[in-house]
Amino acid sequence: MMKKKPAIVIGLLLIMAFTTVHEIAFVVPKQWPKPVYDFSRNPLTSSKIKLGRALFYDPILSRNNTVSCASCHSQYAAFAHIDHPLSHGIDDRIGTRNAPSLVNLAWQKNFMWDGAINHLDMQSLFPITHPDEMDESIEQVVHKLQSSTIYPSLFKQAFNDSTVTGEHILKAISQFLVTLVSANSKYDSVMRKQATFTPAESNGYRLFKQNCNSCHTEPLFTNGSFQNNGLQMDTNLNDFGRIKVTNLAVDSLCFKVPTLRNIQYSFPYMHDGRFNRLTEVLKHYTSDNKNHASSASPLLEKINLTPNEKVDVLVFLLTLSDRSFLNNPNYAFPKDLFLIKH
Repeated sequence: MMKKKPAIVIGLLLIMAFTTVHEIAFVVPKQWPKPVYDFSRNPLTSSKIKLGRALFYDPILSRNNTVSCASCHSQYAAFAHIDHPLSHGIDDRIGTRNAPSLVNLAWQKNFMWDGAINHLDMQSLFPITHPDEMDESIEQVVHKLQSSTIYPSLFKQAFNDSTVTGEHILKAISQFLVTLVSANSKYDSVMRKQATFTPAESNGYRLFKQNCNSCHTEPLFTNGSFQNNGLQMDTNLNDFGRIKVTNLAVDSLCFKVPTLRNIQYSFPYMHDGRFNRLTEVLKHYTSDNKNHASSASPLLEKINLTPNEKVDVLVFLLTLSDRSFLNNPNYAFPKDLFLIKH
């Protein structure tokens, strides 16, 4: 029997324990909840992560080979999109929502702002086939990848089969996405008792727990729910939110609560990217929402901050920035791989 090779660390949280099947153990940060993602149905391996990373950055997934997943999800922006309020797709088409940050996806049950997708292995199919995003069919993606010079061998390494399939494409992308774990901010260091908050950060944390933690629950800084946050609907977009998925009146204008991790870098904010600054977001929650309809979440009613307290909350939010995540080379564009042309 082949001996196990020594474990090596990828990033900060993944330990690659190479066995004869090259499976990787997904390590959950201490005191974090159990991941939702079922790894038994798609076990992590180094070769599948490599393939998924290549697919994530490759515009071959789009109809005219110009748009990749990374086009709307940039690492330096916490895998969000900061150039425009709304996502931009093929032929400069403009979507209807802001591209959300891709982080800690192994703990998420639903995806998209309205929760239309309920499994990470299926999530990538939506942007690939959406006419305003990549505008491609999965059948054509399979054909292009099968005809390329690099992908058959990558699929062979990942799945022991050089035949490209839609299922394997989506599962490989999921493999890369679940590795996008951010848990090394100053906040995390403080929770591990490796650092301490400044007085302003400490007060901001206290205020945050009093006013914000119901929806932006630690340690993920989202509870994964869908809430009406009191925003007036953009009459140009006419986006009614989750009601389009559930057909329940209670879900009208409800959108998924986003994570606040790396919030410093993932602007613009809200489902339609209407706010460019965190100060605008706090203004909305502490004053503007008082005049909004009664359909807004009752959780907003308890938010009450003075100008000085808002500053401290903002200072605390900056402690959620994880620069090691933003600069992790394992998440970056795989330059060496793409030196080979398709």
